[in-house]
Amino acid sequence: MLRANDLARLKTSELRFYELEQLLADAGVISDQGQYGKLAKEFAALSSLMEQYRAYQKIETQVREAEEILKGKTDADFKELARVELEELRPRLEQSARGLGDYLDPSKNEPDKDIIIEIRAGTGGLEASLFAGDLYRMYTKYADKKGWTLELMSYAGTEAGGVKEAVFSLSGKECSKRLKWESGTHRVQRVPSTEASGRIHTSAVTVAILFEPEEIDLHIDPKDLKIDVYRSSGPGGQSVNTTDSAVRITHLPTGVVVVCQDERSQLKNRAKAMRILRARLLDKMQQDAMRKEAALRKSQVGSGDRSEKVRTYNFPDRRVTDHRIGFTSHQLESILDGGMDELTGALMAAEREVKEAL
Repeated sequence: MLRANDLARLKTSELRFYELEQLLADAGVISDQGQYGKLAKEFAALSSLMEQYRAYQKIETQVREAEEILKGKTDADFKELARVELEELRPRLEQSARGLGDYLDPSKNEPDKDIIIEIRAGTGGLEASLFAGDLYRMYTKYADKKGWTLELMSYAGTEAGGVKEAVFSLSGKECSKRLKWESGTHRVQRVPSTEASGRIHTSAVTVAILFEPEEIDLHIDPKDLKIDVYRSSGPGGQSVNTTDSAVRITHLPTGVVVVCQDERSQLKNRAKAMRILRARLLDKMQQDAMRKEAALRKSQVGSGDRSEKVRTYNFPDRRVTDHRIGFTSHQLESILDGGMDELTGALMAAEREVKEAL
């Protein structure tokens, strides 16, 4: 059976669901696209919950009716049918109640979110940029295997084939759940191709996972933005250095700066830059809140600090180690080729264990 507090929350959600049905049919709300979109999103989220709740109520009614038959003055055969039916219904009712309880628990019902991944070469010079390219390939390969949608937003390569910085978005089933713990410092240990003595070098690459906010989640005042346009530099086709297509947006209150120049269109670069800016501002708000409320870190696999060393890729031993959960795999080549399910699955399992222990 449902717990009293879960039942109370469901009753409140049901009332809100009916209220939203009426609001979404109101002409005044329909004419206000901003409000309509916000209410429609809330209604869609509640629809799934109400569907499960109604299924629970139906089974609960059947259980109650069967129990009344057993208590009533009916013939033995009829009571036997009711008893058999109850044996089937009670486990279904408990399963339905558990499902609703999980749905109401944010830690067990985390919605899929679109994310932006930023990869930057850190300490290690050329070797760091080459490994940043390896990580970019790893994530893109993994996205392809999972059927996620990838959009490259900004890319700065090196003459040696490495990556200074790559920014791209991902959307699809479980992409945020599986990759949200990638934020932090990724360390590589291997012998560079330029190392004649065979000495192992250690280099680092930073990865940031940013959640894309909805328009209704984060408001940016245009007065807080400084937007500069200039001519692109580097590879990009005939339009490079001939048109002012590159865009730099500075958020004055925070000092956050975003530059996009990969597209030939200034409008497209501006749109991408705004998406990255919104994600970075939301992430900054979350990071600030995390630092102010250190207790929140108890419910996380890692601290969430961008400087935290999260993983080491050791090429001589063909080993990948995630330092936060003590996970080690000797399938380095497979992981770098996009076979990340075992790794991300271990992180998801560790997160569940931590939350269940709280």
